[in-house]
Amino acid sequence: MGVTRKMKPIAAGRAPELVQMDAAAKPGPPAEMIFGDWYPALRADGLKRGDTATTTLLGFAMLLGRKADGALFAMRDLCPHRGIPLSAGWFDGETVMCKYHGWRFEPCSGRCEEIPSLTSHDHLEPTKIYANSFPVREADGYAWVYVPPVGAGRVMNESALPVVPELPKFTERYRTAHLQAELPCNVDHGIIGLMDPAHGPFVHQAWWWRSAGSIHEKTKKFEPIDDNEHGGFGAGFRMSPHAPSSNSAPYKLLGKPVTTIDFVLPNRRYETIVAEKNGRKLWFASLTTVTPVTASTCRIDVLGAWNIGYWVPGVPSLVRYFGAKFVGQDQQTIVEQARGLRSNPGLMLIDDADKPAKWYFALKQRRLTGKGEHPLSEPVELHWRS
Repeated sequence: MGVTRKMKPIAAGRAPELVQMDAAAKPGPPAEMIFGDWYPALRADGLKRGDTATTTLLGFAMLLGRKADGALFAMRDLCPHRGIPLSAGWFDGETVMCKYHGWRFEPCSGRCEEIPSLTSHDHLEPTKIYANSFPVREADGYAWVYVPPVGAGRVMNESALPVVPELPKFTERYRTAHLQAELPCNVDHGIIGLMDPAHGPFVHQAWWWRSAGSIHEKTKKFEPIDDNEHGGFGAGFRMSPHAPSSNSAPYKLLGKPVTTIDFVLPNRRYETIVAEKNGRKLWFASLTTVTPVTASTCRIDVLGAWNIGYWVPGVPSLVRYFGAKFVGQDQQTIVEQARGLRSNPGLMLIDDADKPAKWYFALKQRRLTGKGEHPLSEPVELHWRS
């Protein structure tokens, strides 16, 4: 097969957009990662046809891109021949070419299409060779990549995979916004920080949110989520529908909203806020994920959607501004926490505020080992001050 298309240097591809992390931050101890699930690799809504981008996911360097026909692909950024990153080569919208020896790969399947060095004396069939490729789907502007268990080999039956996560929406018209931030801690610390109910008045002090002086006692009901909810991703737990915190100013704009929060393994937090006001259904929904980049570092992605004032042009910018402030406060706290975590200290988890963290660790072990019961056997009531 000759070169008939213009090859675009992959190195010029777009890298994922991230909140800048303190360069002095060093990661703490590693954590075991959960394979065999979907993870958001990067934003794909800006990945145009013929474009590529690189990222790292669960320790794998990955090359993602969009073919000329619009199909997304995700490959391990590694040529199976001599180990050079495929991102050092070229992409012409149809095939990825390795810079070292010109091997060409169809990126969705990973199948080798050409080995230029072969002659009529060789009997090697290039199409029997495969570079590592991963199932990838686009949802809510993200490229979700399925990372199979280590040693499982190539995914042959993608129809058997779980449904790709998606943010719930309640009306046809709405706006969206998203944020990303790198965290210098392992995924466990990122996740238990995500579900921690007591840090708000301290980490997120702001005139438009909360203050330390607004702390009061709260009571919330929790219930188990079984293995079949949220597309069969695995168990989790739910903070049952409730009135949101009265010391969070933005909630007051909705009148009397009802909030539901789901924590679903391996890394997802769904929150929906729904209210009826003047005969209209108002809502805000978010999907927050904490994704392992390596065993010692992770990335938080926050996707929000709402129909409150969706027709006002400046609202998305305001949401992104205040959202960035909010996520930045969490990020800075994790950067500071990472200094202490380098010594791998033991964790002191208390009741009831840290009970969700205990459930998470128990559910993770259940997922990793395939043994054990759900730690939340029936609905319970927790109490804390925040």
